[in-house]
Formats: sequence, C-alpha cells, structure tokens
Amino acid sequence: QVQLVESGGGLVQPGGSLRLSCAASGIILSIKSMGWYRQVPGKQRELVAAITSGSSTNYADSVKGRFTISSDNAKNTVHLQMNSLKPEDTAVYYCNANGLGLTRSFDSWGQGTQVTVSS
Repeated sequence: QVQLVESGGGLVQPGGSLRLSCAASGIILSIKSMGWYRQVPGKQRELVAAITSGSSTNYADSVKGRFTISSDNAKNTVHLQMNSLKPEDTAVYYCNANGLGLTRSFDSWGQGTQVTVSS
C-alpha cells in the first residue's frame, strides 16, 4: 500500500561522503517515523538512524557525529547524510516508514541500496 524508493547508494572511499534519500508514496494520512537500517551478510539488521514526525531523532552509537538524518514532511521524504565513512559502514541500507494509511496502519520497507566504502 505504501511504497518506498531509495537512492544515493554507491561506492565511496574511506573518509568520503554519501547522501541517501527515500521517498514514500501511496495513500498516507500520517507518518509516525521514518528511518534507515543496514544489514551485512550473516548479521542482524540494525537501526542506523530514525526520525519521527515531531523531528525527534535516534542514532546508533557507531554513527553518532558522522551521520545526520533529516526529513521533509510535506514530501514524505527522508535523507541520510553520511560523512567520514568507514569500511565498516559497508552494508545494504534499507529505508523504513510506518504510520497510518487511509484505513489502517502500515510498516513499509524499501528494496535496499548498497553502500560500499573501500579504497
């Protein structure tokens, strides 16, 4: 019912930057929160950063001070600015959004976008 489209992933050198974007579309009455998660083979998916409709933010300890999450509520869009990237940031990054649709709640995930940090 609600679709998420991600963009901005790619290959970057250590110390470089990338900006991920995610736009939600569909019949949306309200979004409670949007966020970014990442996953590497053999490990659990983990929260990277999240932001609520009230602009409250949450960050994983490993990215604090380096990543910044922001949103454009009018466009149902969330961004993740990633600076000072490290090889350990390499993962598939997934966008998530949850909230209220026309008649029921939703919890949607994007397809995922690869971020590779390597020299």
